[in-house]
Amino acid sequence: MTDIKIRIELNGVRQRIHVVTQDEKKPVLLFLHGGPGVCNRHSLLRDHIDLTDTFTLATWDQRGTGGSYYGVRRETLTAAQLTKDAADLAAWLCERFHKKKIFVIGGSWGSQLLTMLARDYPEHLAAAVGFGQVVDGELNEKISYEFALDAAREAGDQKSIDKLEQIGPPKMGEYRGGFSGMMIQRRIMMKYGGYSRDKAKRSYFRAMIVPIIKSREYSLRDLYGLARGYKRVLSAMWHEVGHVKFPETHTVFTVPFFIFDGRHDMNTPSVLVQDWYDMIEAPRKELVWFEDSGHNPMNDEPEKFKRLLRERLTEIAAQEAGNV
Repeated sequence: MTDIKIRIELNGVRQRIHVVTQDEKKPVLLFLHGGPGVCNRHSLLRDHIDLTDTFTLATWDQRGTGGSYYGVRRETLTAAQLTKDAADLAAWLCERFHKKKIFVIGGSWGSQLLTMLARDYPEHLAAAVGFGQVVDGELNEKISYEFALDAAREAGDQKSIDKLEQIGPPKMGEYRGGFSGMMIQRRIMMKYGGYSRDKAKRSYFRAMIVPIIKSREYSLRDLYGLARGYKRVLSAMWHEVGHVKFPETHTVFTVPFFIFDGRHDMNTPSVLVQDWYDMIEAPRKELVWFEDSGHNPMNDEPEKFKRLLRERLTEIAAQEAGNV
């Protein structure tokens, strides 16, 4: 087993990566975490380490958070900059593991980053896989907010109703109160199953914070960077997230594009996915629905998700090898 945990320089910032593989000849699969600013290598390398039977797994703390928190200027926390970081990381992985191209997968904000990467820097990508797929930031938050408010009203949850009415409906994806307003909405949305059908994952603290605290993946320095960086990165970048409109800007790709989406996702509402998917032009595309999943089908239906991921990407890897 090869286990590489290092910091490499990407566009002037030393950034943390952790790569694990049983065999360096296996295809490289790079994960793009969500947020922006929410590292997830603890979950990937604990719950999905079995993917090393097929892939070299590469995880990355994006600029401004976790092990990549230090030395980052706020003005560099932009979608364009993180996309360039991701492109340069893909190039580095190709060079380090002697590949022509790698696979990239991203969830939530990571799916937005993935989509921008696939359109703007496709040269090192064999295929892209999104889940918890971002489509339209303004509609995303409008639908998610209305879901949370309707669910609270149906439950007679006056406390949650009052909180949601106090922050009010989002405008262009942004909430009154900024970060704190958005977190109010997210916690209530999760409480009523908009994040996952699993009741154990309906608490923000239990679903997000506890696994990080219990994890041994992060050093104390990394944990400090995550605790300090999460709010800073998300606050700096949320304006761009809220203004995304992929049906108007991102419909043509030169790499295979897959979407693995949970039918019950109300964090990045799944109802927005089909119409955009139908517009996409790519050498190969596929939309796979996970009927018992919410925002993260990789965790809600892991066996199905990983089986299909292996099947689709192994097929493309074989085609790539045949074209060499």
